Amino acid sequence: MENEMEAKVLLVDDEKDFLETLSNRLEMRGLKVSAVTSGEQAVTEAKAQEFDAIVVDLSMPGIDGLETLKRIKADNPKAEIIMLTGQGSIASGVEAMKLGAGDFLQKPVELSVLMERISQAKTKKMLVLQQESLEELRKILK
Repeated sequence: MENEMEAKVLLVDDEKDFLETLSNRLEMRGLKVSAVTSGEQAVTEAKAQEFDAIVVDLSMPGIDGLETLKRIKADNPKAEIIMLTGQGSIASGVEAMKLGAGDFLQKPVELSVLMERISQAKTKKMLVLQQESLEELRKILK
């Protein structure tokens, strides 16, 4: 899975060094990465453009990862969101999944694992879009 994959990813983390390092590592593997340092910026970016996956840190100042997740999902229920945390608990993982996160990973995350989860998110999103297209086509043909 370390091969190049084309995907558009939004990274959200208040730790600038971590964000820069992860962005660079993902871009080296062919991903198109947008990186922001706050939940507020993430919500704005997610409204402005489509992403194959959105990777959100759970613990951030301002609006935290769970609130960011809620706001993005309110605007775009089909958004594929992967939560990352350095001090995650089972309860916060369960809460994130209830709110619509597709995955919940512990920092430090293995890059191969994150790439696999991004690939899965992209595949899931593409399947949903294909299903919607088929439904629209069926409506048109009726």
